[in-house]
This record gives sequence, structure tokens and C-alpha cells, in this order.
Amino acid sequence: MPDAPSARWSELDRPPLDAPALQAALVRDSRLWRSLEVVEEAGSTNAVLAARAADDGVPEGSVLVAEHQAAGRGRLDRTWTSPPRAGLTVSVLLRPDVPAARRGWLPLLTGVALGEAVGEVTGVRTSLKWPNDLLAVDGAKLAGILAEAVSAPAHPAVVVGTGLNVTTRADELPPTGSSLSLVTGSPVDRGPVLLAFLRALERRYLAWTAALGDPVSTGLAADYLAWCSTVGAEVTVTLPDGSTLTGTATGVDWDGRLVVRTVEGTVELASGDVQHVRTRPAGA
Repeated sequence: MPDAPSARWSELDRPPLDAPALQAALVRDSRLWRSLEVVEEAGSTNAVLAARAADDGVPEGSVLVAEHQAAGRGRLDRTWTSPPRAGLTVSVLLRPDVPAARRGWLPLLTGVALGEAVGEVTGVRTSLKWPNDLLAVDGAKLAGILAEAVSAPAHPAVVVGTGLNVTTRADELPPTGSSLSLVTGSPVDRGPVLLAFLRALERRYLAWTAALGDPVSTGLAADYLAWCSTVGAEVTVTLPDGSTLTGTATGVDWDGRLVVRTVEGTVELASGDVQHVRTRPAGA
């Protein structure tokens, strides 16, 4: 009994998503999205969609949202946890018909779409840390993105998962994290943010795939560089073997790799080539 008032207040502060309304609003007139499913809990939305994607008969355009993700994963199998209904934990199933090398742009494209949606709905200014983080102005992490390739007999797929802190409180976050409510100082409705994100993702994804993954002609490369706080900064990159390299991030290449100028020369790093990237403003 003592837990009942707390549960009631949690329901008011963090209402559940209205799945039928979101499904109707998203799928109507969409050229990409076919379904939107909201589940109360999932171990990992990426894992659930990846299992479905292995079946060639499952088309792209499925969206899975979990009100609570019990075993969420970030890049390099880092954990991603969030209290129930405090954030948006969403994965999408895509089957991009683009050269394999261009698929490195998918998490970057997703980040731009997320930043656009957050700004449109909440007014929160954000930046992107290569390869997969959405940051608040003060550098605190608002969201992480994880793109995972899925093998299928005829039609390989990519599942892209996004975890965004929406109403998460400071005591529920790591020291480096933040949430939209903490930045705005007021409650944020998750539904409009989710719809704006998926619509922005659809626009960018369809343009990118129509151009066979060309990030230049679609304007994606220019837009990403405008959002990216990593490019132009001095970086220390930790590699999987524990070694580090230091230099200046000078750009992102056609395959979505970070270009770093070091004293030994220029290197291009794919997201799978790095353990961690730390940045500081050039000259600092």
C-alpha cells in the first residue's frame, strides 16, 4: 500500500505512450514506416528487431518502442538504462539498398534527424559527438544511437536504436548525462518528440537511399558537419587495444569515418575502430 501514491504520481509525471494514436499518425501518408509497436518492457529493442530482420519476409519500416528497456546496449556493448517511461527507447528496421561502405552514415543521419526533432519540439539546442551521441549545449549526453547490421539470406538489414533521456531526473542519470526536462526546466511530452524524430528520419533516409548513400549530393554531409561538435576539436581517441592517438578531427569522409590529423599523418577511423573519443576545443 505505501507504494501506491508514488505509483500514481509516476503515472502523472510519466504517462504511457498512446500506441494506437502514434501508429495512426505515423503510418498515415508515410512512404517508409509500416508499423509502430509499443511494448511495456523489452530486454533490448535492437535485439528484438534484429531477430525479426533475419527473416527476409519482414519489410523495412518497423518501429519498436519499449516503455522500459531492461537490458539496453550502447556501442561496444555498453549498458544503457533508463527508468520506465522516462525516455524514448526506440529501434527501427531498415534495409538500405546502398553500397555497404556508405552504411557508416546511418547513425550519423539518425543523429541529425534526432537533433532536428528535439530542437523543433522542445527548442533545446544540441550538438552531435561522433559517432553516436546527442549532447546538450553544456556537453552532457542526452541520447545515444546504435546501428547494428543483421545478416539475412537475401536482404541484409540494419537495426538502428536510439535512447533519448526525456524526463529523467539528475539522480537517475550518470554524472555526464542530462535530459530534455532538465535542460528545459519543464515536463516534455514524449509522443511529439517521437513522431518528429521518425518523420525527420524518414525524410533524410529516403533522400539518402535514393542517392545510393551519397552524403554530399543529399546535403547530409554538410548538415552533419554543422551539427558535429567533434570536427574542429582536438581529440584523444582510445583504440580497442588500449592505445591512444591524439590529433585534430578535421572532417568526416564519404564512409562516415572520422578524419584525424596527427603528428604522424592523417588517419580515418570507423566507429568500430574506436573505444572512446574525448574532445576539447582546438587550442585549449
